[in-house]
Amino acid sequence: MKRDEALDVVKESLAEIVPDADFAALGPDDTFRDALELDSLDFLSFIEVLGRRTGIRIDDEDTPNRTTLSDSADFLVARTE
Repeated sequence: MKRDEALDVVKESLAEIVPDADFAALGPDDTFRDALELDSLDFLSFIEVLGRRTGIRIDDEDTPNRTTLSDSADFLVARTE
């Protein structure tokens, strides 16, 4: 998976959880919880959706590092190489 594809998947996954999210205002290193006001359940739902959409297993120890667009996209790219 290329990085731009990974970014799209991350945004699409977030959009399932926060349909009215303004992704134009979300910077690559802004944390989802702050920028999109995600609570812990929303964040876990995002992780589940991201895993389902990509078929990539996201273990509990990987979850704390999936908090920005950049982190999440880099993770997906690394897992698909």
